[in-house]
Amino acid sequence: MSSSAFPSLARLLREAVGPSTRAFRHLPALARLSWQASRPLTAASVGLRLVRALIPVATLYLAKLILDGVVGLRAAPPPGPALDGLGDPQVLRIALLVLGEFGLALLSDLTARATTYADAVLADRTGNAVTLRLMTHAATLDLAQFEDSEVQDRLERARRQVTWRANLVAQVLGRAQDLVTVLSLVAGVIAFAPSLVLLLVAALVPAFLNELHFNRHGYRLAYTRTADRREADYLRYLGAGVESAKEVKLFRLSGHLTDRFRVLSERMVAENAALAARRGLWGGLFTALGTGAYYAAYALILWRTMTGALSIGDLTFLSGAFLRLRGLVEGLLLGVSQISGQAQYLDDLFGFFTIAPTMAAPAAARPVPRPIAAGFVFEDVGFRYPDGAGWAVRHLDLTLRAGEVVALVGENGAGKTTLVKLLTRLYDPSEGRILLDGIDLRDYAVEDLRARVGVIFQDFLRLDFTAGENIAAGRIEAADDGGRIADAAGKSLADTVIARLPGGYGQRLGRRFEDGVDLSGGEWQKIAIARAYMRDAEVLVLDEPTAALDARSEYEVFRRFRDLARGRTALLISHRFSTVRMADRIVVLEGGRVRETGTHEALVALGGRYAELFALQAAGYR
Repeated sequence: MSSSAFPSLARLLREAVGPSTRAFRHLPALARLSWQASRPLTAASVGLRLVRALIPVATLYLAKLILDGVVGLRAAPPPGPALDGLGDPQVLRIALLVLGEFGLALLSDLTARATTYADAVLADRTGNAVTLRLMTHAATLDLAQFEDSEVQDRLERARRQVTWRANLVAQVLGRAQDLVTVLSLVAGVIAFAPSLVLLLVAALVPAFLNELHFNRHGYRLAYTRTADRREADYLRYLGAGVESAKEVKLFRLSGHLTDRFRVLSERMVAENAALAARRGLWGGLFTALGTGAYYAAYALILWRTMTGALSIGDLTFLSGAFLRLRGLVEGLLLGVSQISGQAQYLDDLFGFFTIAPTMAAPAAARPVPRPIAAGFVFEDVGFRYPDGAGWAVRHLDLTLRAGEVVALVGENGAGKTTLVKLLTRLYDPSEGRILLDGIDLRDYAVEDLRARVGVIFQDFLRLDFTAGENIAAGRIEAADDGGRIADAAGKSLADTVIARLPGGYGQRLGRRFEDGVDLSGGEWQKIAIARAYMRDAEVLVLDEPTAALDARSEYEVFRRFRDLARGRTALLISHRFSTVRMADRIVVLEGGRVRETGTHEALVALGGRYAELFALQAAGYR
């Protein structure tokens, strides 16, 4: 072999082993999560596996002693007409050895079942612990990060690893058990024929490198397909989802969705099949090499036994040990390569945990004033969404005085919802600043700020929980306060909706579960508005949550909102001018800036943009 071949071999080892060993760096973190999930089960799994690891070599050694004892007894029988049963020391010794082997068999079965139980429960608890950590960390991220496609891909990959990799700790412990067994068997084989072990390892190392190579390519393929997999999941949801069923049927989208899913899924299947074919071909060649090495070693053991170098018991021990070694070493190498392949996916999980919120948190956050004295002031505020083509708001100057009810009016895209998101610090301004009682909003504790604001968006969350739990979501720590929930329902007119439900406040809503009852759009909106009243916040915001209500119902909801908002700072957004005229002041947004502000009468008299929009809407009712 030329010297130039050695760098190629070294490069092959680096390429195969390097990424895999780097992937193992997350295993200690996973082990810590497992230990935290259940210390008794983790300790039990380790202890049981250690016992199981030593049983094979002990069983083989007892078998060797039994055979050597029987052969010795046959070669030199005791004097007398027949053996004296257990009274004979040699027979008694053999009987005790057999009894010991029987005990090891029972112990092996019992420890195997106990290990299976411990691993199953530990995997469940570890999976739950990882899921809780994933949910907790995701809650710390900013809204802008959730709306970033790259972060969505990383979250998707992390979410998939939660359930798939929870049993990885058991796999690692299983391979550690195999390693202890291998070392104990190797110690026994080395005493007779050390070359056999070297032959076995030399034959199996190429197969190990082959598995590492294809594991790395499998991970790369899965990584690059994240966006395709998310699209496939989305198509599956559209094609078979309750929420999309009406439009899919009316617009006859089913054929388009299934064709698009078929093209996408068949491409992924073809890529998987090509990788599996290459992996199977090379894996078969290396497996054949390992089988050949085993039979070469077995022939050597037989030859040494026939020449008298080894006893029958030695033959039994070595052939059994070598057979187990071959399977164990092959399984160990394959298992390590599989763990390496799975450990690479842990990078998706633990890599997601490294994503930090982008919104800066003050070193010493201020508490929000109680009560709010002056109100909110937007000073030359500008904001553009991540990857946005333009500014959502720019050079925005606006004052929301404490205790004032302000209505925001403007066409779609004027910046109304963006203003609400900035007010609640779901986003921070790209330019300018927002003051609360003269202090920059970023200096306050964000959780304290959000606890003081009750917001219901147009695209509010419909929880497939009970009616009471849906309302209690406005202040979840008061979920057991039935009186407060009922009071909030009465304020939003949701009490009449709940009165018609079979289970009242305990009735599950939605279609996701069998016992659920779905509501109309307007009924859902009344439930959602009750959340704002449940919060009993000092600042109330309704961002077009009544779009599904008829004009009379919306007027009644806003009339109550106006009455209940007395003494609070309130912001309401609606396209219906019959309701916004109840506000103390109306602000007209256009192009992300304040164009007009004043009362309904003043703005109509001004004859500007508000008057134009009001006239257009009023004409529709003539």
